[in-house]
Amino acid sequence: MSVTDDFSLRSIALPAFGPTAVWSVGVGAAVPVVALSARDLGASIALAAAFVLIEGLSAFVSSLPAGSLVARIGERRALAGAAVVDALGAALAVVAPNLWVLGVAIGLMGMTGSVFLLARQSWLTARAPVRIRARAMSTMGGVQRVGLFVGPFIAAPLIHVWGTQAGYAVAVAAGFSAAVWAWFGLRDHDDPDGLGSESAGDVLGARERVSLLDVVRGHRRVLLTIGAGVVLIGAARQGRFVIVPLWAESVGITDSQTALLFGIAGGAEVLLFYPAGSVMDRFGRVWVAVPFLVVLGVGMVLLPLSHSFTTVAVVSTAMGVGNGLGSGIVQTLGADAAPVVGRAQFLAVWRFLSLLGQNGAPLLVSGVTVVASLGASSVVLGLLVLGGAPWLARWLPAHDPRRKAVNPVGT
Repeated sequence: MSVTDDFSLRSIALPAFGPTAVWSVGVGAAVPVVALSARDLGASIALAAAFVLIEGLSAFVSSLPAGSLVARIGERRALAGAAVVDALGAALAVVAPNLWVLGVAIGLMGMTGSVFLLARQSWLTARAPVRIRARAMSTMGGVQRVGLFVGPFIAAPLIHVWGTQAGYAVAVAAGFSAAVWAWFGLRDHDDPDGLGSESAGDVLGARERVSLLDVVRGHRRVLLTIGAGVVLIGAARQGRFVIVPLWAESVGITDSQTALLFGIAGGAEVLLFYPAGSVMDRFGRVWVAVPFLVVLGVGMVLLPLSHSFTTVAVVSTAMGVGNGLGSGIVQTLGADAAPVVGRAQFLAVWRFLSLLGQNGAPLLVSGVTVVASLGASSVVLGLLVLGGAPWLARWLPAHDPRRKAVNPVGT
């Protein structure tokens, strides 16, 4: 389809966001029961905690191959196929007789998540024009967060009646539903070649086969500059989820109170996803990326000074607001930098950089805590995140798509 001045998010809302919303409900239902289901199968507490890492590590390892897969089979097939396989993985988890089978199921769900998330971003990147691109990406992120929030509430009564494995059953239904929605809902929005391109020139370019290495070499400058900032964004987000609960426990806050802290912060995040996209579209990406890093970095530095529920809640909520301000920022920056030729491969590298930061943050916290203290690890990570603010302030304006003529894909 061609991009015109009449283009709006509403025109593609159902195919763009519907499969993500449904799929995210399944993820939100399954993630909280991973450790519990491992315990039910005889895992120790330490081993059950390790099971939580399987999906993240699987997503990290499969992030780069996912780009080549999406480029080869197309976004609609990738979305529908990943959702089906995700449902099959969840079904395997429902009937898992032992920890080995459960581990395979969780790993499979992690791999399919990489393909699904990449395919949806590539599809939306190909269709959202520059003038509303950030709002499109932040809305996609917001829809995902709503699904993750709703999932546990749908799973809770089922788990109460049928047991822990029922959480995976929700993911089975969500996966198959997302597959059907993606396959039929995106059909009318495909171009004749199924390439998701906006013009004849883009179709010709998208037919070209490029390797992952060629994409990295051709775009190494943006990967080394803006990409380095994306690593820190990933570290900031994941670091918050690691440090806040550990610090809360260290100052005597109960698990239920910690859950309340994240619930309050999560509410702020959901409310801010569309305003964040609007700011990026109107004033530039730097006006969201820099405040995001500053707020989360300052929050991490100040967290060791909080020693009561109230003070921890204030810092945690402020960090949640900062995280909400950054809704869709990684996807938006990736869409801005993505080329037409090798788009899926480039976005796979972009996601890999974000996951590198997400997986690196817990390791940094663990290492500094061992040699110093938890408070020191919070300060160290906070200063590292703060260092990303001037870095992105320096490089983002040069890549601001508003400096270019407004055109669809690959700008």
